[in-house]
Amino acid sequence: MTRRLFFTLLVALLCLSGARNARAQSGAQGAQQIASLGDLKLQNGDAIRDFLIGYRTFGTLNSDKSNAILWPTWLGGRTEDLVPFVGPGRVVDTTKYFVILVDSIGNGLTTSPSNSKAQRWMSFPKFTIRDMVESERRLLTEVLQIKHLHAVMGVSMGGMQAFEWAVAYPDLMDEAIPMLGSPQSTSFDKLLWTVEIDVVELDPAWNHGHPTGSMDRGLRAAEEIDSMNLFTPEYRVKQTAASEFGPFVEKLRQNAGGDAGTASDFIRQREAIIAFDLPKEFGATMEQAARRLRAKLLVIVAGQDHMVNPAPAVRFASAIGAPVVTVDSPCGHESFRCVSVGPTVASFLDDPSSAKTLTFDDPNP
Repeated sequence: MTRRLFFTLLVALLCLSGARNARAQSGAQGAQQIASLGDLKLQNGDAIRDFLIGYRTFGTLNSDKSNAILWPTWLGGRTEDLVPFVGPGRVVDTTKYFVILVDSIGNGLTTSPSNSKAQRWMSFPKFTIRDMVESERRLLTEVLQIKHLHAVMGVSMGGMQAFEWAVAYPDLMDEAIPMLGSPQSTSFDKLLWTVEIDVVELDPAWNHGHPTGSMDRGLRAAEEIDSMNLFTPEYRVKQTAASEFGPFVEKLRQNAGGDAGTASDFIRQREAIIAFDLPKEFGATMEQAARRLRAKLLVIVAGQDHMVNPAPAVRFASAIGAPVVTVDSPCGHESFRCVSVGPTVASFLDDPSSAKTLTFDDPNP
């Protein structure tokens, strides 16, 4: 779910043999770019002031602008983490598609609590998954002048955005591919994210939302909780002997930590996931929300996911007869580490009729 997910996805997914208000750091293919959208109005009526959104583009937009694919980031991730998945012969083939990777609100590059000059730290307004999608829609329409997408895809929190895109703007894409995402956070999901927020806020340095120093203590504890849910108990016991636990947990702690800005980003993105409920947003049942879709849908879930419960995604797909690919692996939320879905995604992008409901079993459980 965090940026760490990049390294594990890489193993499996890579198995495949300027307009108004835009300010680019470089015009080179895949370079980090920043677009200014002015103020971003939020669902709750508030606004993120002086909003900047990060993105990268790959490939060439065809003459009728029909080959664009949008891929937003996962929780805590940045577009640099997604770069290895796009290119000739990779998950998204840039000889066929124009790929737009987008930095989601709160990731510390797009305007976030950690980098906002006008709304610093916890004075930064709460935002939602829908607000992330709205920022991406404005990037597409106002900056890139793209009115329709071939596909929206994403992993984990990016998959949540793919669900939101498909329901909120059903006529703006041909295909949607949410992977390890959900259209609705379950009580178990909410409990995980709430505990992680609580443990950060229990750090004495948090000082009731007015941080006084390093937030390492709280953020490292949250990282331990994150790791406990990222994989299944079976996987952790198999991979880490009890005698190796000390070095294992010490490495977790060394790779975590941060300051008040890091903690504020951490909290606001998790709050967006906790609040995510597509059926409620549209005053509908899950089945009614699913029937809003016009796009071809491919849902990919991990059957043993302890971080994003797969049940709502499966129910959503079942409501409209969309194919569901289930990865059955003790790798849990990082099941793509153990079972490849790259070829399946690539085939669906080219031909949605190629997708079938099936289960991929881990060859080395």
